[in-house]
Amino acid sequence: MMRSDAMDARTGSAFLLTLFTTFCGVVHSTYGPWKTSFHASRGNHVEEGRSSQPHIIFIMVDDQGFRDVGYHGSEIKTPTLDRLAATGVKLENYYVQPLCSPSRSQLMTGRYQIHTGLQHSIIRPSQPNCLPLENVTLPQKLKSAGYSTHMVGKWHLGFYKRGCMPTQRGFDTFFGSLLGSGDYYTHYKCDGPGLCGYDLHEGEEAAWEQDQGVYSTTMYTQKAVNILESHDPKRPIFLYLAYQAVHSPLQVPARFLKRYKSIPNLHRRKYAAMVSCLDEAVRNISHALKHFGYYDNTVLVYSSDNGGQPMAGGSNWPLRGSKGSYWEGGIRAVGFVHSPLLVKKGTTSRALMHITDWYPTLVTLGEGTLDENQNLDGYDVWEAISEGRPSPRPDILHNIDPVYIKAKNGSWKAGFGIWNTAVQAALRVGDWKLLTGVPGYSDWIPPQTFSTLLLANRWHKERISWQRGKSIWLFNITADPYERVDLSRRYPHVVKMMLFRLLQYNKTAVPCRYPPKDYRSNPQYNGGVWGPWYTDGDEEEDNNLLPYDLEKSWKKAKRRGKLKRES
Repeated sequence: MMRSDAMDARTGSAFLLTLFTTFCGVVHSTYGPWKTSFHASRGNHVEEGRSSQPHIIFIMVDDQGFRDVGYHGSEIKTPTLDRLAATGVKLENYYVQPLCSPSRSQLMTGRYQIHTGLQHSIIRPSQPNCLPLENVTLPQKLKSAGYSTHMVGKWHLGFYKRGCMPTQRGFDTFFGSLLGSGDYYTHYKCDGPGLCGYDLHEGEEAAWEQDQGVYSTTMYTQKAVNILESHDPKRPIFLYLAYQAVHSPLQVPARFLKRYKSIPNLHRRKYAAMVSCLDEAVRNISHALKHFGYYDNTVLVYSSDNGGQPMAGGSNWPLRGSKGSYWEGGIRAVGFVHSPLLVKKGTTSRALMHITDWYPTLVTLGEGTLDENQNLDGYDVWEAISEGRPSPRPDILHNIDPVYIKAKNGSWKAGFGIWNTAVQAALRVGDWKLLTGVPGYSDWIPPQTFSTLLLANRWHKERISWQRGKSIWLFNITADPYERVDLSRRYPHVVKMMLFRLLQYNKTAVPCRYPPKDYRSNPQYNGGVWGPWYTDGDEEEDNNLLPYDLEKSWKKAKRRGKLKRES
């Protein structure tokens, strides 16, 4: 139910004040003197010979829908996740990006996509592209602070040259896949006809000898346990465990599938079984932390990388949209923190948080240093998580994609001459959320959708038909988290101010990196393995990265008659 107009008006006024102070130069900073309450409160409890730095275990899961955890009312059983979240802090106003590479890049750098050049889509297997090397990564910062850094699982941040590989970006060890998806047992992946190869790596080499055809969730868990067993718990460790699950293809051991015979939809049944297998994996990790002496000094973070994909069994109900969209169902994530070091355990946080926040938060917890020239977009949110304090974050730039300008009726007129609404963009400021362009798949998909075998039967979905020419939306997300009531016509002054904010953000954007496929990436030229294909002598020219400039792309589209620039 919507708040009263008076409440909306007060929210609008508060928003304008926030935005005004931003324009007047009161800009956030994640630098300067760091709060020491966390370390001070633990000082008397650190064992002799044990580091005061906490162990950091970051579990990233793939394509888990907002509803697909027990404590969000799902029919899928997740007792481990429920227990860890219930005795930790549930993050119920936590945002990620709508796709794999964007979320992972922002976790690793603490920076928005517009500041790394990865604004558009994902990094594809055959593209000569990766997380730009000038960005100092989270594991690099923690390694400088004395951490042992290990990665197990899915990378998906590019690998076309050796410098892009995980072990060149701050991880002491890496075991996992470089691509975005693949077979859970054989670890093969095709990126089109004739572009198929093996994708399981130990360090920078193919892991043929370690591959026993084991289901990847089980295999990655065992590898993580082995790392914990061999490491000295008196020394700080950062373990980034990025599961392939529950991304398609829908594959799962039979013993988990048997638990969900009552679900008639085969996609949903397999997906549910994969989530249960994932829950068991997290249970084994938590047991290993206790068994090997890490638990009492550990901060465990659990996060999905984006929303669920309904066509592959995922559910984001009651949120709108799906993976790949900027509706809440694509970007509001399952997330929690579990740690004996939390001040207030067993709580729910509704403080505004974004995946970029983990970078400054974890580096600070790890007693690392942050430099002003890093220009981070993330905030240190530890006090908001641990002590229940307000979030320091006033807004989130979900993205500005200068390449995706498919809103045929988008125009400068619709954007009050401030912004071309053909451009796909999304911004959250306080309670307000603005979307322009084509935000992506926009249906609400209720649970009964999964009662039929054919998920494509559309009459089970709640669909909405916008008036012709629609290319801009405004929602009060706090009052209307399901995005059912568009307020863009009721509050044009809020729309204008948010468009100005988008414009300000866009002035800081770097050119978009989205190069075409490179035939040399074909695994057949690399022993049948997906891996780096550039040599030390191969240096791409600037024009090989196909940079996109927003204003130039608008002008180009205008010449082709695709946009209407109206005053």
